Amino acid sequence: MAFVTKIKWVVLSVVTLSVASIIIHLSLAKLWSVNLVQYKALPILPEDFGFVLGRQVIKNKKLWGSIKSLETLQPNANARSNYSVPKEHSNGFIYAKVFGGFAKIRSSISDLVAISRLLNATLVIPEIQESTHSKGISAKFKSFSYIYNEEQFIAYLKNDVVIAKSLPESLLERRKRNEIPTFKPTSSSSLNFYTKEILPKLKKSKVIGLVIANGGALQSILPTSMAEIQRLRCRVAFHALQFRPEIQMLGRRMVHKLRALGQPFLAFHPGLLRETLAYNGCAELFQDVHTELIQHQRSQMIKEGILKEELNVNSHSRREKGLCPLMPEEVGILLRVMGYPSKTVIYLAGSETFGGQRVLIPLRSMFMNTLDRTSLCSEKELSDLVGPETPLPLNRFQPPPVKSEKELNEAWKKAGPQPRPLPPPPDRPIYQHEKEGWYAWITETPTEPDPSPMDLRMKAHRLLWDALDYIVSLEADAFFPGFNNDGSRWSDFSSLVMGHRLYETASFRTYRPDRKVVAKLFNMTRENLYHPKHNWTILVQEHLNKSLTEEGLIRQFLLSKPAIFLSHPLPECSCRIDSTKATNPVRGEDGQVLYGGEDVCPKWMQHANEAVSLEKEGVKSDDEGLADYESNDFVDESESDKNGSKSNQTPLWDQDEEMDPND
Repeated sequence: MAFVTKIKWVVLSVVTLSVASIIIHLSLAKLWSVNLVQYKALPILPEDFGFVLGRQVIKNKKLWGSIKSLETLQPNANARSNYSVPKEHSNGFIYAKVFGGFAKIRSSISDLVAISRLLNATLVIPEIQESTHSKGISAKFKSFSYIYNEEQFIAYLKNDVVIAKSLPESLLERRKRNEIPTFKPTSSSSLNFYTKEILPKLKKSKVIGLVIANGGALQSILPTSMAEIQRLRCRVAFHALQFRPEIQMLGRRMVHKLRALGQPFLAFHPGLLRETLAYNGCAELFQDVHTELIQHQRSQMIKEGILKEELNVNSHSRREKGLCPLMPEEVGILLRVMGYPSKTVIYLAGSETFGGQRVLIPLRSMFMNTLDRTSLCSEKELSDLVGPETPLPLNRFQPPPVKSEKELNEAWKKAGPQPRPLPPPPDRPIYQHEKEGWYAWITETPTEPDPSPMDLRMKAHRLLWDALDYIVSLEADAFFPGFNNDGSRWSDFSSLVMGHRLYETASFRTYRPDRKVVAKLFNMTRENLYHPKHNWTILVQEHLNKSLTEEGLIRQFLLSKPAIFLSHPLPECSCRIDSTKATNPVRGEDGQVLYGGEDVCPKWMQHANEAVSLEKEGVKSDDEGLADYESNDFVDESESDKNGSKSNQTPLWDQDEEMDPND
């Protein structure tokens, strides 16, 4: 009897403890749920963010120092000689509609000014189609002034071309009646096209219209006798096209916050745009529905005659030819191999990254301090930049009607001959996100619907985000492009940034990787991406270091300049401050100058540059920017590369000790 009583007490104790444990857990769960918040990017950096990111890092000249051999290059887009002001009586007006994103708009406007000068025409402020009022932007802006400072644009170019804000009333009436000759030039349009075909019609009609859709209206490379036209292009892109004050202020504020972190930063632009990926046939580099989206875009390009290739191509062979982008994961590995520590501040540029945050996860895991505009700007700052906009009508989601039991029975009776299997289970609920955006049509219809009002507005907003990223990318201590020179001959963000940095600060670190070479390097170690052998890391370092110097500039001239002049404005828009250090021109097989040949800078510029110190680098490189990585603490030097013995390899991101700046 006593034994039974003891058992009861034991059971009662266990039950009591279990109940008490459940009550405690429920109480804790309720307490913790109060503090749960939805994840979102930091609206603004806290004051002590520099300490949160990690201790301050001394600038290492091997990673951030200037390229000594390029320090003599200085910007000089001023007219040289025999350059007259615009004539009082022009041959007529040119008005233009510019289509495309940020990069296409910028290069198109540069070409428009050059064409106006060439034809002695008055240029009407171009209409940027992505930011017209029909796209739902704020009523306080016109299309051009949504991004750029209109008054600055007119004033700076007053000695080059005459610019009008609008057509005269008489010509406006003719335009409304479609009585004005209109042309659709391309980025390969020649000088003869304008002087022999367009100029006579301009003189006759006194006004012509241009529709520019592919990022340019004039061939990139012009005869040496037209060097002043090339310099005019530089003056437009690098001086006249200033962003409106609100954009400049916010952009400078972003740069100031990055500088306040106490260490240099690198800007990286992935360049993953659906349009360029489809053009180059890179669908297989992505997965599931993203591949379908790229293929659908490629199919549309083939139907419209933009692309004259087959729909299905081998994306991996395209990648080996350098036609596909470097994925963010690959860029992260390259930077770690170069010696950039995991605490390096990386600014992620680009208003749009196809594939979303998923493709950026490997990069963010390798570099914990990967930031973007949402990390540096509050929601209020971004909304103030956009300005007051008319609210869009609510897109109320209407789920499909639920069938009654009677309707289900009738459908069952009409379903076919007996016997039949059991009726299917009831449909799962359809959620709103499944009927919005690309998911709604890619799974149900073969055709892509027209952009919604919200889609059009978001395209306009992307112009602002790209403008902010452009400012930060120019100020970055180093820049790394993920995708440029893609073969489409379209202007791209990275190429314009690289050209602008080459013009203003040629000695700053701007990597120009050859994706064809990089693809071969990755194929060599595809099975050991995160445990690369020492010999492989040496090859990567040599290639990327050479891309910083004259060798990279020569390659940039051959691949990029024939398509986009602004991507490589040498030698027309630069000069050398020291004639004794001027290099002998490097010529190609056809005798064309590939590198060198710049004029000697004026004396006033040489005196002004004698005491110039590059504040961003802090310490100049004594080895022309080429680092000796034999003792790189971030790269595991495998013993198997030296004596054939087997050694344990350490992942790149486990090698996080600071580099000694004195090594």
